[in-house]
Amino acid sequence: MYNDIKLEKGLYNLSGKSFTAALEELDPSAAYAGTPLEKLDAFERQLKRFNIRINGTDCDCVEKFFSTTETAVLFPEFVTRSIRKGFDETVLSSVCAAKTVTNSSQYLGCDLDDTEAYIPTSEASALPEATVTEGTSAVTLAKYGRLISSSYEAVRQQRLDVFSVMLRSIGVRLAASVVNAALTVLVTDADTIETASASLAYSDLANLYGCFSGFDMTTVIASPENAALIAAMEQLRDCSADSKGRFMLPLGAELIKCSSAEADEIIGLDRSFALEFITSTDLVMETDKLIDRQLDQITVSITCGFKKITPDAVKVLRIKSEDGE
Repeated sequence: MYNDIKLEKGLYNLSGKSFTAALEELDPSAAYAGTPLEKLDAFERQLKRFNIRINGTDCDCVEKFFSTTETAVLFPEFVTRSIRKGFDETVLSSVCAAKTVTNSSQYLGCDLDDTEAYIPTSEASALPEATVTEGTSAVTLAKYGRLISSSYEAVRQQRLDVFSVMLRSIGVRLAASVVNAALTVLVTDADTIETASASLAYSDLANLYGCFSGFDMTTVIASPENAALIAAMEQLRDCSADSKGRFMLPLGAELIKCSSAEADEIIGLDRSFALEFITSTDLVMETDKLIDRQLDQITVSITCGFKKITPDAVKVLRIKSEDGE
């Protein structure tokens, strides 16, 4: 049971396991089916065990984590989860079809050649061929990170919910630097069409939509300026955000505002087929320093890259310049 687990630093250093995975092995969530604790994971049960409240009117302060040597072990996971939540609430979740974990700094993966037409064939004829081969160009993973400078004295009286928001904002900004690489891969060698004029019109978006034959345009990515122009179009006057806060176009695609998008292009894609997210690490924190209250300089980082899976699942609308070039 969760009350009997001995919390120690070593739970962060088990090969191939996250801290939560290590806790789950010691205290499986399946054992709590049908109980009031069934909706909590192993980490959340430890917070309950030590009565650490991370939100609500009775939210605790950072120093609550350091009331005992065991509760201090929980603090790095709280920090990591907060940053990861911000990281995951970004464009990445809307553009990546799959996630691959590799133990190398370079990744080949596979390439798909499926350009032959899908047409009926006679019984004696050979079937059109789709070929999957080992990748010919390796994706080199890059490291993205942030140095967080503080001190225990500066944050110990800070409410945990507010501190979590600060950490989430770091996650959002960290993801923004990663998104730039994702969009670069999406637009490289993508089929491109051009707007009818230098002014973006709804008909241009419809033309982009029409470029997708075997796939659906589920997502449209635009710069903040272009996203505002799209949202203000007459054809979108009856559109509104759905229950999840997503702005849906009449074409059935989600409009995503992204500061990494170029001002002269709109990206359309089928999120279920377009992009592979490759990483050799989850978010990495210096856990020992956090446990020991050495918060002066803490780093958080992720090593990752991107590979286009299905080229036909991505199209780019180029906005014609004022001089027509």
